[in-house]
Amino acid sequence: MKRSLLRLFAILLLTTITVSYAEAKRVRVPKMYMFGFAASFNDTIVHFTNVIEVDSVWIESKKKFLIGREQYSNQLRNYLESKEQLPNRTCVVQFAKKKDKAEKKLLKMKHLYTNTKRGATGFDVRYIDDSFKFKAINIMDYEQ
Repeated sequence: MKRSLLRLFAILLLTTITVSYAEAKRVRVPKMYMFGFAASFNDTIVHFTNVIEVDSVWIESKKKFLIGREQYSNQLRNYLESKEQLPNRTCVVQFAKKKDKAEKKLLKMKHLYTNTKRGATGFDVRYIDDSFKFKAINIMDYEQ
């Protein structure tokens, strides 16, 4: 009985150690290139930002996933609500470490909404000028 409890404890301890090492670490990237896309289910207006350079961005090292991406999307949503009076937009942020990769993603996404089939796209594509900039988020907001 005592031996089986010790074995169980050892297994739990090893599992805990293994899981903690498998978790992704947060890494600060000096520069990241991002662009935003916004759309609504209520109309055919879609918005694109330019590719924007953002300093001091954090990613998860294992999956290379942007930390706080919902906050970056909220920055775009808030901008559209306040400056363009367009509420209830669904906003998405795409990112890459290299500017040319971010621009390639942007062109691919733009093509989805500007590609003319039979002379009409069905979307009112609008571009957000350079007055909009993403601001780096504070990593401390995501520490648990």
